[in-house]
Amino acid sequence: MIIECERCRTKFSLDEGALRIIPCKVRCSVCRYIFILGKPTAAAAAGTQKTQAKPAAPQSDQTAAAATAQEPTYPDSSHCKVLVFSNQKGGVAKTTTCLNLGMALAQLKKRVLLIDFDVQANLTLALGYQDTPSFYDVLASGNGTMGRTVIKTRYSGLSLLPANENMVLLDKKYLRTKNFEYILKKQLAPIKHRYDFILIDTPPSIGFFTLNALTAANTTVIPCQCDFFATQGLERLVKLIDLVKTKTNPDIGYAVLATMYDPNSTASKLILTKLKERYGDKTFKAVICADTKVKEAQIMRVPLMSYSRQSDAGEQYMRLAKELI
Repeated sequence: MIIECERCRTKFSLDEGALRIIPCKVRCSVCRYIFILGKPTAAAAAGTQKTQAKPAAPQSDQTAAAATAQEPTYPDSSHCKVLVFSNQKGGVAKTTTCLNLGMALAQLKKRVLLIDFDVQANLTLALGYQDTPSFYDVLASGNGTMGRTVIKTRYSGLSLLPANENMVLLDKKYLRTKNFEYILKKQLAPIKHRYDFILIDTPPSIGFFTLNALTAANTTVIPCQCDFFATQGLERLVKLIDLVKTKTNPDIGYAVLATMYDPNSTASKLILTKLKERYGDKTFKAVICADTKVKEAQIMRVPLMSYSRQSDAGEQYMRLAKELI
């Protein structure tokens, strides 16, 4: 029996044997929306009034649970953690953190997928790729080829879903469509089991990309430069995450990462102290210092963790990876 969620339009194959009472409540496992399965038609309702049939017995919670719609059958992906890197201010080392944390996790023998979900494609360029198919091409093909679009990089355990210039069309094409926030989550479902971590880089703005990434993720990593204006972007993003919690992803959390820290700067020390006071245990213990090796690695189009793993920032990203695990 094939049913469709009334909100996100995901289709499910449901075992009719699980249904003891019709109509009954079902919950979509993608968007968590609860709807009624087997609503009586107007004609059926009229017929019921004529025959004065007795109403059906109240449905128990157990019956509703038994009838809950299940996702199409995919291998177990419960071990996979999806992280989105976001901040409403640019220049806070968001892409750099996504890349090098992913590389550090791969060096710790984890299977990692990086998703470049930014029209600037900086994550793709940082790994030395360009003019490659992107998430836009996955949707444009119409046949769910996301797995074939993913590139296995030359770094063991590290894969990439690139971005390209066509990504700008996604915002224009899908932002106004119903339930657009679930597009990435639905595309990830068939391949999540292949990875231990999926890391998503997003642009410094609210729109199709950020909302899709937040809906698909377990945790938002918020890189925050030790700078006053970066902390303002942090506050706005936390409010957005709270909104996403109520709308599309009740399970999402967040953690703040201090970046570009200067241990010799009084301002940096003060802002780091304020971050820890304001966000407490939602602040990573690892702190990423400003390091010239990061810029050198960017020029060479290689991850810092490959270019200079023993640098200060390299060791800090490795500590971050171990803390995350």
